[in-house]
Amino acid sequence: MKTIFRIFSIISFLIIALIATFGYKVFFKSNTSFSEDFVYVYVNSGSSQDEMINSISSYIIDVESFIKAAKTKKYLENIKAGRFIIYKGDGNNNIINSLRSKNIPLNITFNNIQTIQEFSGYISKKIEADSMSLIESFTDENFLKSLNLSQESVLSLFLPNTYEFFWNTSADNFREKMVREFNNFWNENRIEKAKKIGLNPVEVSVLASIVQKETPKVDERPTIAGVYLNRLSKRMKLQADPTIVYVIKRKEGFDKKIRRVLYKDLRIKSAYNTYLNKGLPPGPIVTPDLSAIEAVLNPSSHNFIFFVADVSNPGYHLFSKTLVEHNRKKRQYTKWLKENRIKR
Repeated sequence: MKTIFRIFSIISFLIIALIATFGYKVFFKSNTSFSEDFVYVYVNSGSSQDEMINSISSYIIDVESFIKAAKTKKYLENIKAGRFIIYKGDGNNNIINSLRSKNIPLNITFNNIQTIQEFSGYISKKIEADSMSLIESFTDENFLKSLNLSQESVLSLFLPNTYEFFWNTSADNFREKMVREFNNFWNENRIEKAKKIGLNPVEVSVLASIVQKETPKVDERPTIAGVYLNRLSKRMKLQADPTIVYVIKRKEGFDKKIRRVLYKDLRIKSAYNTYLNKGLPPGPIVTPDLSAIEAVLNPSSHNFIFFVADVSNPGYHLFSKTLVEHNRKKRQYTKWLKENRIKR
């Protein structure tokens, strides 16, 4: 009887040991194949089991043990999309727990965007949504109509900043978050300031984009904004060189360098040509940063109507109240252009 009991005990011990060994190998033994401290694994929305396994296979040693663990934990029945972190030395148990519940958000920062196509291309490199789906979302007719926007003015929705998103954010969800951020920015105080200068939030963004392109000097932007607001109040044309540069670049490519606007350029037919058309262009010529927007909302109070680059103080301008005064100050700039042989 004792012999039978011993045999049974040994067999039971071996079975338990075998199960424990199997369990350790399947769930807890290190199964990572990368040398970094951690890697991010991206799982696409709607991934099949094979697609999910393919997305992680390059980061693990034993794919079969991962599949066994995933089936045991019923993960493959409910695959989550997202961006997940796996640490060096993780076993399948930890890997699956991360894939199941630890979708890691990422920060997206953008500024100086000039077209909705450029913006969509940039964002598509950061999240799962591709550029075409983003463009379609941003330019959807019903969406634009609901916010009284056009395909040109929609760029004003996207305020340069750093935002947190999940990698698997859809195009429409990305768009809706940007709308919420826009509405949060345009609080009662800012809307009231916009009304005082006769503009709405979108128009403020359009003017701010011109101000930003006129000068990189943040401290000068309120003065520049004041000039353009003075012109608008007098029903003058804005005659803003940055809009001409924008028109040329839309036609010839945004990587083209333009250091000088020529008289012939002022005759180019375009809704963005503020030398031909009164009022604001149909949309921003760049996504204006917050300093440019605040400059428009809080412009300097003065009677200046004209300005020209100050060659003795790069980045800044000389301001004038009359055309005669402006033409006199303009000579130092045209002389500098000739001396430096700047023809375009």
